[in-house]
Amino acid sequence: MTGVVKRKPWRFNQVGAVANLLISCLFVILALATLLPLAFVIIISFSSEASIVEKGYSFMPSGWSLDAYDYLLDTGNYIGRSFLNSIGITIVGTLLGLILISTLGYSISRRTFRLRGFYTAFIFIPMLFSGGLVATYMVNTQVYGLKNTYLALILPGACSTWYAIIMRTFFQTTIPDSIIESGKIDGASQLRIFTGLVLPISLPVIATIGLFLTFSYWNAWYGAMIYLDSQHRELFPLQYVLVSIQKSVAFMARNEEYFTSDIVKTIPAETTRMAIVTVVVLPIACSYPFFQRYFVGGLTIGAVKG
Repeated sequence: MTGVVKRKPWRFNQVGAVANLLISCLFVILALATLLPLAFVIIISFSSEASIVEKGYSFMPSGWSLDAYDYLLDTGNYIGRSFLNSIGITIVGTLLGLILISTLGYSISRRTFRLRGFYTAFIFIPMLFSGGLVATYMVNTQVYGLKNTYLALILPGACSTWYAIIMRTFFQTTIPDSIIESGKIDGASQLRIFTGLVLPISLPVIATIGLFLTFSYWNAWYGAMIYLDSQHRELFPLQYVLVSIQKSVAFMARNEEYFTSDIVKTIPAETTRMAIVTVVVLPIACSYPFFQRYFVGGLTIGAVKG
């Protein structure tokens, strides 16, 4: 046919210069809205108590001070040991959680697994009905004997049923049956198929769940309050130590009439709270770009091999 203009398909995927500028400005504003609160907290943590009393929280304090961080560093090895504890708990818990969740999700995603329906219902019920805090505490301490151990901070959150359901759905909708069948034809075992064929394609969901597990373990402090007593302070994670310091500072600030004035004046109550937030947030924020890099790489691998 003559007179018909053929449009190039790639033109529909292009964005105009004006639209590109507007979209870029929008994302710059969103990035600033995300970073400004963190920058504000850091600035307050380096402010002096006199500046906060005079001007309140401000981006431009009238005075700067390191008293909050000096107060945290005065604890010496206590903070350092708890920091190492949190790193170890986060690494071990995340790796263990990925192993348990991925293997469970893969098992219940296979149609050839006869007990897939039973195990799916078995792990789905706790998502709707929880045994409660008392029952959980009794099982973990009296049955498993986890009290005052590192395992008490790792095992209870290692296998999330919600993440297992997400992993199962990913395997069912993304992993072609032809890949599993090709592995069986080549004589590979289920473990070999899972580690050699399934996992490389599943990097996006593994990276996502791994990131969530990392956040969960790094920010956890409630488990330490339940399962660890004061005689095992060497097991305390960083977040529990910082929460305890914050409670102590707040208690002394609220009841300053019962303490000598010199003690209360030497405690930078407001800036210490912000310094605690900074110490907790910065390590995980600095590690996020590394997760992001592997996450984007996993998306690319999954797209190529899928």
